[in-house]
Amino acid sequence: AGDRILVVADFDADGATSCALAVRTLRSMGGDVDYLVPNRFEYGYGLTPEIVELALHRKPGLILTVDNGISSIEGVEAARRAGVRVLITDHHLPGERLPAADAIVNPNCADPPFAGGHSAGVGVVFYVLAALRARLRASGWFDQEGREPPNLADSLDLVALGTVADVVPLDRNNRVLVHQGLRRIRAGRCVPGITSLLSVGGRERGSVVAADLGFVVGPRLNAAGRLDDMSIGIECLLTDDPDRARRLACRLDELNRERRAIEAGMQQQAVEVVEGLDIEGEIPTALALFDEGWHQGVVGILAARLRERYHRPAIAFAPGEGEEIKGSARSIPGLHMRDLLERVATTHPGLIRRFGGHAMAAGLSIAAADFQRFAGVFEKAVAAALGPDALDETILSDGPLDAEAFTLETAEMIREAGPWGQLFPEPRFDGPFDVVDQRVVGEDHLKLRLAAPGGDVVEGIAFRQAAGAGRLERVHAVFRLDVNEFRGRRSLQLVLDHFQPLDDGPPAALDARAGE
Repeated sequence: AGDRILVVADFDADGATSCALAVRTLRSMGGDVDYLVPNRFEYGYGLTPEIVELALHRKPGLILTVDNGISSIEGVEAARRAGVRVLITDHHLPGERLPAADAIVNPNCADPPFAGGHSAGVGVVFYVLAALRARLRASGWFDQEGREPPNLADSLDLVALGTVADVVPLDRNNRVLVHQGLRRIRAGRCVPGITSLLSVGGRERGSVVAADLGFVVGPRLNAAGRLDDMSIGIECLLTDDPDRARRLACRLDELNRERRAIEAGMQQQAVEVVEGLDIEGEIPTALALFDEGWHQGVVGILAARLRERYHRPAIAFAPGEGEEIKGSARSIPGLHMRDLLERVATTHPGLIRRFGGHAMAAGLSIAAADFQRFAGVFEKAVAAALGPDALDETILSDGPLDAEAFTLETAEMIREAGPWGQLFPEPRFDGPFDVVDQRVVGEDHLKLRLAAPGGDVVEGIAFRQAAGAGRLERVHAVFRLDVNEFRGRRSLQLVLDHFQPLDDGPPAALDARAGE
């Protein structure tokens, strides 16, 4: 009808890719499309009434949310009062009440259930756009407008990036999307922004794997939303000018370096606090930490690092607006974080002002004055919800690897069998090694030369495990086979997910269950 469509996005990598995909595709269909992404420090998350007020200056006929909106009850009401229609596309879990939007597309609200129930936000909007293209084609829209229907398969580079970066389960549906997206990226059929982000991250586009999207491209996009303005990341994905894409990618790389420096300082402070809570060798069942100096955009990463280090559900808080503090939560297997926060909100009315999220990650806001009370309530709720063995971390392995399999060919075979990711883990093995040499590289990474079974020496790296490692002579390690590319040379490298020093034999606690 010629109305303006305004895309309202989330400020993470899933939101950025969702926004870029929607804007690119709708414009290619002839739509009048603009976008708006909230600045987390000014407006917070989602389609809030404040964002709607800002959006009205763009005079939209339709607001299309991507990767958000399922909890935006007040924002949708504000838009509807102003005469603006709202279409919500989201994948986050709904609350007891849904917004009164004109339409909601969310696999977690679908009845009957959608086959791709684990879709990221970018996957949801991808399917919405595919349905729209089919509808317009059937109605003769493209013939009438003299336009070629867009090939949505050409957008799978963005779908793959957002799906991997948001760490959603790689079920069969998502594996198909990611696999096809990776094929297009390797072939150079991707937006210039992805090529540039891979380049500044030291990765070759032609051999990209899912882990490169998750650990190289995704964090650089997320850095914009954490420290500055996610529109930098969205513009990087929207531009077709390689030079502009390179400049924006360099800016995102700078922000990511700044983010890592901030994170390192916050992590050191947090570890000192947690170690102070250690009573007779026991860390509390759950961790809730707050510091006036912590950065609101980095607390999510801090919570993840605490969860990794201590295998405890963790929430890190930073100052918000006024007397409010904002927290980011990360969970462990066996504890559904969003459901837990809902129980706390129900049994302690008013303690949590806002919350939302997934099973493994969530966000919330509370009054600063309520922090100590919340920390106590949170720990008791976690203790009541977890089974007796949930706090004992189990490391699963596919078992020992035969000596003749320590080859570059094996690593390449495993790489090609991907994509690997959440709930579809890459094969990993375990066994003893003699340590020939070790050194610290980067910020906190341990570079090792290891004598593998059969006596061959292989390169290994343990990311973020250098602190406290000491001098190693023999270790038992859980590892993955990786292909290391350096100056055009490809070689075998072991990525050590976990290791511990050995004296006389393998650790008794290792749980090696083949095939799990």
